[in-house]
Amino acid sequence: MRSPLSICIFYTSDDLVQSLPQFLSVASGHQDDGRYHITSFRSAQEFYRFIGRDTRHIDCLILQDSAELIQLLADLQHQALLFPVVVVAETGSSHAELLAKLQATYHSALVYLSKTQLHQLGWAINHAIGQFIQLSSTQQPVAAFPAADSVERSITQQSLSLKAQQIRLAEKLKERLGYLGVYYKRNPQNFLRHMAQPQREELLQQLRQEYREIILTYFSDEPDLNQKIDNFVNVAFFADVPVSQIVEIHMDLMDEFAKQLKLEGRSEEILLDYRLTLIDTIAHLCEMYRRSIPRES
Repeated sequence: MRSPLSICIFYTSDDLVQSLPQFLSVASGHQDDGRYHITSFRSAQEFYRFIGRDTRHIDCLILQDSAELIQLLADLQHQALLFPVVVVAETGSSHAELLAKLQATYHSALVYLSKTQLHQLGWAINHAIGQFIQLSSTQQPVAAFPAADSVERSITQQSLSLKAQQIRLAEKLKERLGYLGVYYKRNPQNFLRHMAQPQREELLQQLRQEYREIILTYFSDEPDLNQKIDNFVNVAFFADVPVSQIVEIHMDLMDEFAKQLKLEGRSEEILLDYRLTLIDTIAHLCEMYRRSIPRES
């Protein structure tokens, strides 16, 4: 039998924790028929006590966005308590700046969802774990201590904690699916073609916005460009978005930019260079599919 993934939730709103089970197949008690086993806390003290007892019994954290979230993540990072994390916000407002702040506080393998995107929660957990397994110790912040030897000890402790968690999660996921491409397993219920029209429109708008940001930074020295492409491709992959839809998003944006250039009296020829962006994005998607194929034993 496959053991379920253990999810620990810290919430401030009862509405959130009550709505989560409908988006996850929950394993009750000691049964193994579900994909997840959930433990939830509203008390910060009980939450800290639980996760500090033994990190090996937690596979992913789901944290509700709140005024205390930054401090909570800072405390976890300070204690070298490292986990994949999905942050759920009440609203669907722009979150790029907040996400960057959260990642800078804890680690870059942190996924952010608005409450209206909870239908993507299964994907978000998979993605958070997948990113966490690939996380380098150089990609996470180091807690500041006054003494240099304390900083060195902190770096060592965090690095060891991270590596131990990565090995454990990789082995657990390999046990569940039989190969290390485990976090690419998709749920057909989350496919674009199976979504209700409002969800479909929201996802396509999200993809369009993310692809627009990729276009705007593609020929710059943006250090996070590959991460932006990976994030875009991950969403497209788990939602089984057709390549033709990605091409359509690209062409729509090119039309938008062409009109703007025309208004400014500038040549549209520069837009031809952005064919490279489309090729690069589709290449990333092809690589995602290649890595999702189970390896021969």
